[in-house]
Amino acid sequence: MSERGKVKGRVKLRTSSRPLRAYRVPVREIVQGLLDLYPGARCELVYRNPYELLVATVLSAQTTDAKVNAVTPELFRRYPDARALSEASPEDLYPILRTLGLYRIKAERLVALARELVERHGGEVPADVEALTALPGVGRKTANVVVANAFAIPAFAVDTHIRRVARRLGLTTSSKPETVEREITRIVPKRFWITLHHALIWHGRRMCHARSPKCHICPLRSVCRAWRSGEVRPARGTADPGTP
Repeated sequence: MSERGKVKGRVKLRTSSRPLRAYRVPVREIVQGLLDLYPGARCELVYRNPYELLVATVLSAQTTDAKVNAVTPELFRRYPDARALSEASPEDLYPILRTLGLYRIKAERLVALARELVERHGGEVPADVEALTALPGVGRKTANVVVANAFAIPAFAVDTHIRRVARRLGLTTSSKPETVEREITRIVPKRFWITLHHALIWHGRRMCHARSPKCHICPLRSVCRAWRSGEVRPARGTADPGTP
């Protein structure tokens, strides 16, 4: 709650009335609350350019950003760009990536990705979702992360945290990434897509956990669909301040 004081003024959200009626949830209040709660939300992968972000995002599948950040300094020291990485073999990457889950598969994907970047794009990362998803090992989520964070192009990437939190709050009716992206981008203006993406992830990591969410201290509880419907309850051992 202390982070709320850092926000100067409130953003004005304009959403279409049709989605609001269909969802029957206070979309404006939810989105505004998330943006106020996490004004400093950002990508937690460490990178300096589009190439590094693309590589780090590919590595982040089924592992934590912290673990990725622990291996990328050495990876980028040895392979500072796509051309250098394209000349490596997957086996060259094994010792660097060994602490990550599925490191052998990820090593193979990175080398294949780098070679395609060199062949198709001269070693440069394209600022286009369709061009990125045509590359090996790059799905829509990764492509959206790259264009949004490396190029500041409005895009809305959906990961496991966003699928869980957005559905609990009522911003989507689905757990399918493509549907979640479509439903949220339909009701939230483009200029908020990137910041909302980060705010939802931060909320999922810091409060709205998959197991034992911290509902008892969540400032969004009063507008949360899952809380109001009884789908979730506070973590075991915590008290509900709204009850005797």
